[in-house]
Amino acid sequence: MRRTFRTAVAGAVTAAALVWGGTAHATPAGPGVSGRVLSRTTVNGTDYVLREVTIPPGQATGWHYHDGPLYGVVKQGTLSHYDSTCETDGVYRTGDRIQEPAGPDYVHIGRNLGDTPLVLVVLYVLPHGSPFSEDAPNPGCSFE
Repeated sequence: MRRTFRTAVAGAVTAAALVWGGTAHATPAGPGVSGRVLSRTTVNGTDYVLREVTIPPGQATGWHYHDGPLYGVVKQGTLSHYDSTCETDGVYRTGDRIQEPAGPDYVHIGRNLGDTPLVLVVLYVLPHGSPFSEDAPNPGCSFE
């Protein structure tokens, strides 16, 4: 049953990515960063939230982590993703998939260094009632 449900969730994310095209919104985010819930369900104490996140050119998510894993697709633009060592741990372009592990050991930031809006479709898999993200201090990087 659990495997069937996970397969169904993975299929829903893939379908949503194809339809809407799809990162994670964090606080405190830069001006104009926004998120819109596309669907939400709770099963056995876990919230599954599909969300579209838009990051304007020159803006970022803010340093954060998540209480559960995330699975996303870049719908438009380019996501520059940095870990707490201040090094990029990925550059994701339109059509690319991204996965973020859970927990305070994975503090990160997503930045839009391009000149067009960055749009992501993200599936949040969170303990019931958890926020989309947890704020974290800048780990000492010269940006943000």
